[in-house]
Amino acid sequence: MNKQKHLNLEARILIETLLNEHHSFKSISRELGKDCTTISKEVKAHIYFEKTGALGRSFNDCRAAFLHQCFLQKLCLRCSYSNNKLCWTCGKCTSSCIAYEKYICPKLSKPPYVCNGCQQRSRCSLKKRLYKASYAQKEYEQVRSESRSGFALSETELKQLDDVVSPLLKNGQSLHHISVHHADKLMKSERTLYTYINSGLFHARAIDMPRTVHMRPRKNVSKTLNVDKSRRIGRDFRCFENFLAEHPDAAVRQLDSVEGTKGGAVLLTIHFVEQGLQLAFLRQRNDSQSVIDIFNRLYLELRTDVFIELFPVLLADNGSEFSNPSAIELDAQGKRRTTMFYCNASASYQKGSCENNHEMIRRILPKGTDLGQYSQEQIDLMMSHINSYSRKKLGNKSPYEVFEFQYGKKILDTFHLRKIPADEIILSPELLK
Repeated sequence: MNKQKHLNLEARILIETLLNEHHSFKSISRELGKDCTTISKEVKAHIYFEKTGALGRSFNDCRAAFLHQCFLQKLCLRCSYSNNKLCWTCGKCTSSCIAYEKYICPKLSKPPYVCNGCQQRSRCSLKKRLYKASYAQKEYEQVRSESRSGFALSETELKQLDDVVSPLLKNGQSLHHISVHHADKLMKSERTLYTYINSGLFHARAIDMPRTVHMRPRKNVSKTLNVDKSRRIGRDFRCFENFLAEHPDAAVRQLDSVEGTKGGAVLLTIHFVEQGLQLAFLRQRNDSQSVIDIFNRLYLELRTDVFIELFPVLLADNGSEFSNPSAIELDAQGKRRTTMFYCNASASYQKGSCENNHEMIRRILPKGTDLGQYSQEQIDLMMSHINSYSRKKLGNKSPYEVFEFQYGKKILDTFHLRKIPADEIILSPELLK
């Protein structure tokens, strides 16, 4: 049997080829010298979803349409111009039809769990589940990279450490004193605790350690990702895509941070994808608690039902400021108020709308600008100018106008945004001088 622990690209290409030729897991395992359960786990772990139709048929995963039992007509604008055309043939009826029922092929519930070797694949209009070697290899490399970054620390462990360390630090005790007298509770080295504090994981900060703030910071210290694998379980980008497939009407809000000077104040941006509206909140440091405080404040300022309607799904990157998803998802009573997901590592294009909108912020606040010199009122003024700027993709309407039409002006007033007349909009550093 092959003693190599991990599958490589050549092995994955062989798996894909043999699956296309309708080989069983046992047959593939003999070719690779692996156990058949290894092949089964590999295939199920790296399934690629593809929404493609068949020859002469558009994608449609409705049960009645797939079984040719649907005879509804003129549900959508595209079909309303035809007298005899059935709606299921265009594939656009699923979002507007009240009789829609998702159909999953029963063959996918048993090995090989994918459509690679299916003889009906070219005539099937359902969503395909495929095993692709290139996609599987890319996912494997990404998981391997993420497993070597971040902190191996669960949210429960972090809270236990914080409850011991932060109060004592704020009482003036040194971290060395705390680690010596609470070694049995902490089970972490003094150096590790310093790392957690410098990364903003605890409520206590470096400023609570009088000697530390006088020390010169070390040079070239790379900041590791804090969103580790344990926190991404059920929240990675594949889960995000599956969630949207099950809830196609869910609105997505993209989160990101805009830095000024290194280690200084930053902005938290929340981008409403469909409306093009973006909010910006000034934070004095780039830590997770400041992000949690902003969402808690929005939850109090808006009614509970309004908050849940405005922020149903959040998509963030892997920055340390988004390292405590449970505190953002749940309110003080433990009730769910939103659902949070993460992009893949180094894949900012997965929230491209938010990134593109940052270009307008950079017109006013160029890179390297010290954001600490501005107030939240000035940031709100900047976002009012940006959100009043007309966009071609919005039908030459501004994000402010589109959002006001859908949600009303009262919410925009809560966000401290106002509409700026078209001729008075300034998108240059002169705005905040």
